[in-house]
Amino acid sequence: MLAGGIIGGVLGPESSKITKDLLSITFMGSYAALILFGSIALVVIRLPAHSDAPQPRSDLGRGRPLRAIVAQPVFVVACLAAVTSYAVMNLLMGATPLAMQFCGLPYPSAALVIESHIIGMFAPALFAGWLVQRFGVLRIMTLGVLTYLACLASALSGQTVLNFWLSGTLLGVGWCFLYVGGTTLLTEAYRPEEKARAQGINDLFVFVVMGTTSAASGAILYRLGWNALNLFAFPLLIITGAAILWLALARRAAYRSAAAIPSILE
Repeated sequence: MLAGGIIGGVLGPESSKITKDLLSITFMGSYAALILFGSIALVVIRLPAHSDAPQPRSDLGRGRPLRAIVAQPVFVVACLAAVTSYAVMNLLMGATPLAMQFCGLPYPSAALVIESHIIGMFAPALFAGWLVQRFGVLRIMTLGVLTYLACLASALSGQTVLNFWLSGTLLGVGWCFLYVGGTTLLTEAYRPEEKARAQGINDLFVFVVMGTTSAASGAILYRLGWNALNLFAFPLLIITGAAILWLALARRAAYRSAAAIPSILE
């Protein structure tokens, strides 16, 4: 799946360069190519699949109430990280090609930026799981926030092709680390029988924010400009970074307290 994302990240922008002016209306050929790719994907999905794995059973009515799961600090931080990762990524990625057009930069440069962004999203995911195991989930989430801040710094420092390319690439890498970290942390918030409901409510928050930021991205860019759009992302990252730090400190304090109990009993 990850390899498919990387291939799509190259194939999509590169094909758009060829198909953009293929028909009488600009980008109509690109949309026609998109329909073709989607149709091929539908055919592949419809191919019969054979699996001996047991079918998952519904966990409805089992485990703790949903409000008890959602109220846990670990769930709040995990969900916040997942939501922020998509909110920042959608805000900036959706507006980047428009911003480059407003700056008078050529379309092939915009295609290169989007291509690098998508590769940045999926290529690090090939080893992100190992990084989480090696350094810990909260450190990887913090790395995602810091990468996002570096993305904003590049975007706000200039409006050249290099600025857009660097910010777009860092945007993808930041999304990968923060989202992978958040969804990994989420697994600590539920029991096996609560999995479907916990992940379902997390996805609900994520997709509501995705739709909202997708709709708002172009409007903010048009009315307030590229720099203001980037500044909109800043408080989200600060809040998320503070929440991750708070959880890390709380866990460290709890660990020290637990380690001190045996010596007290002795």
